[in-house]
Amino acid sequence: MTKPGTSRQKELARRLRALCPQMPLADFIAVTEAATAGHLRHLPPSIALEQALSAHVRHAHTEYDALLADGYDRDSARHFVVDEMNLVLAHWGSHFRVNAGPEL
Repeated sequence: MTKPGTSRQKELARRLRALCPQMPLADFIAVTEAATAGHLRHLPPSIALEQALSAHVRHAHTEYDALLADGYDRDSARHFVVDEMNLVLAHWGSHFRVNAGPEL
């Protein structure tokens, strides 16, 4: 994604930059693209971003997928990576935090 085109894409990019001001460009692009996916399109931009951001950090910056491959269920795997996810978010200058609940 080079330049956001639609008003929703522009809004998502603006909100994400405010939410995670120090997020690397590659992660920024991945999250904004995920937030514009069809299954999140019906959600308000703030919720779509939180969903896309949580999923991206969980899959790209933690051992979540390895835990699933080792046989852990989703909730257990999410529990084990929540602290690591919040460290990544803090490193990116974000005030947003995830919790260990099933809504991750």
